[in-house]
Amino acid sequence: MHPHPATGEGSGTAGALTGNRLDAAFSRARQEGRAALLVYITAGHPDLETTRRLVPALFAAGADVLELGMPFSDPLADGPTIQRSTQQALRQGVRLRDVLSLARELRDGGLDRPLVLLTYANPLLVNGLLDDPSPLARAGFDGVIVPDLPSVESEEVAAAFAAVGIHLIPFVAPTSPDEHVRRVASGRGGFVYCVSVTGVTGARHRLPGGVVDLLRRVRAAGPRPVAIGFGVSGPEQARELAAHADGIIVGSALVERIDRAAGDPQGAGAGAGPGGDDRASAVVAAAAEFVASLRQAIDPGGRQPAQLLRPSP
Repeated sequence: MHPHPATGEGSGTAGALTGNRLDAAFSRARQEGRAALLVYITAGHPDLETTRRLVPALFAAGADVLELGMPFSDPLADGPTIQRSTQQALRQGVRLRDVLSLARELRDGGLDRPLVLLTYANPLLVNGLLDDPSPLARAGFDGVIVPDLPSVESEEVAAAFAAVGIHLIPFVAPTSPDEHVRRVASGRGGFVYCVSVTGVTGARHRLPGGVVDLLRRVRAAGPRPVAIGFGVSGPEQARELAAHADGIIVGSALVERIDRAAGDPQGAGAGAGPGGDDRASAVVAAAAEFVASLRQAIDPGGRQPAQLLRPSP
């Protein structure tokens, strides 16, 4: 994801959205006195079938929002962990149409939790989805993150997305000018993606100084929920940041666990070949266990309801 905030300056139009699952998730977390938990996985990593199984399992483990990454050949803002996951998905032929079909299948199967598409601008542009994002809405996405969308285009794109019930998610970084912070924080709907560090994505054992000050700065600038990402590596960091943010975003650390459980991040995928189902089950179990530990860390008092670990029937 991009270190320089580019998206979401068209925040006013988003306020017209009603009934968005993303807004409901943040509202529910706020009512429960905790930060929302947002997790990222790459669609098609380690394979599409495992992704299909991962999504409901991660919600059952305690995720409030799931960011589904669109594999892209030139992910400039992603670190090596997510780059490897996207390369693996691309080798299997996963494209935008597959990601939209996957989301639609999940919705048709009864999934009613927030899904956010994370994609670079080019796949949207070449498919005409910046001007007409209705296929994204029909697939069931509640929000879209476009790290490299030029700021000059974000107003128009945000309006087009809002017209079909989708939030365009804005970024704020430590280097963001006050004017940008005020503009995106004063919007309504969705959330502000607060980048904790400059550079590419990746789990970090230590978060840089000034993160709490940045969160305070953004939250003081307006009512829009603020979620912190880029570098959250585990439960301890999540717990620390949850006291200062409306949402915690975990991506690379989860993708790393999926890689380890798959056993061969450079191979054909967890669901391919003999024993693939066993490997897919191991991936789902490891990922769900990690998400459950994150949710436990940010729940008030560190308590986790037992039902979070039980997948939906």
